Amino acid sequence: MVEDLRLDSLEGVGPVTTRKLSDAGVHNVMDLIVRGPVEIAEITGMEKDTAEKIVNKARQYLVETGLLSRDFVKATEVYKRRQDIGKITTGTNCLDTLFDGGVETQALTEVYGEFGSGKTQFAHTLSVMVQKPKTEGGLDGGVLYIDTENTFRPERIVSIAQAHEMDPEKVLDRIIVARAYNSAHQTLILEEAGPVIEENNIKLIVVDSAVGLFRAEYLGRGTLSNRQQKLNHFVHMLSRIAETYNCAAIATNQVMASPDVFFGDPTRPIGGNVVAHTSTYRIYFKKSGKKRIARMVDSPHHPEEEVIFALGEAGVMDLEDAEKKTTKKTTKKVTKKEKESEPETAVESAELETVQAIEDADSDDLESIEE
Repeated sequence: MVEDLRLDSLEGVGPVTTRKLSDAGVHNVMDLIVRGPVEIAEITGMEKDTAEKIVNKARQYLVETGLLSRDFVKATEVYKRRQDIGKITTGTNCLDTLFDGGVETQALTEVYGEFGSGKTQFAHTLSVMVQKPKTEGGLDGGVLYIDTENTFRPERIVSIAQAHEMDPEKVLDRIIVARAYNSAHQTLILEEAGPVIEENNIKLIVVDSAVGLFRAEYLGRGTLSNRQQKLNHFVHMLSRIAETYNCAAIATNQVMASPDVFFGDPTRPIGGNVVAHTSTYRIYFKKSGKKRIARMVDSPHHPEEEVIFALGEAGVMDLEDAEKKTTKKTTKKVTKKEKESEPETAVESAELETVQAIEDADSDDLESIEE
């Protein structure tokens, strides 16, 4: 597949243009579609008209090979193609119901919520579940995990894999972690992701979090316009990669408290309309004691509804399963205490028997003296 998508396989793209594109991080035909003509012209220095011709040739080539749909198709064909879209199970009945079977490929799913609401745990769980066979709800694929907040923990992957009876070492080997240190580096990682996706059969891209570094670097209203432009470029590229490479994209997002809200929930996601309009699905996670609530906020076809889930050794869990495990642990603790108390009872009974024997012996001696 990688050989078929070489840049020089396009008509009119010679060695010089190929070298220019490769130096700019465009390594195959799919990368041309992801980056678009405007960016191709900027990063290579070529004329915009030339860049448009090359990108159009790339799109036509992918249509002919069946990797992209034609420009004009009947809705019945679109419906048939939608039936073949991959879905990744979350490992829970409640969240699978919310997502109508699982997290979709060729779509960008945004998960936002306050700290501790379970966003990173959800991302870790999906990183394990995507590696399951298709018959078990996975896609038998790898993971590209872009970590912007230093929250990726391989130990958590191991515990989730063990809870789902999977080999932890094999699971870890199929997760590619890229640590981003600033917003420019975060964007660069995504721009260079094409070859990594192809070589490692990546079926899930996780960005945790997508907006955190942009929020930290661009402070004040004076930088808002520049921040939104760069953020817009990043999330659109993430969405195009998910569609072009047929993989699922998960972006976690931070929140802020809106001071002008007097009634209701003041929590608002960061990124404004740029992120809201680009995300295919938008999910809100919030805490409720030890429980977690997930609400479908925006979707092209899902109803707006809420489900309750929990966090545990298996990552995200159904509330019933979490309560059962808690009950089992409590029962084990009680049984252990009862066993520990048994020897003490035995010792006490033995001591009582000894005292009783001594008292009996003393009474016998007294009786013999009196006689």
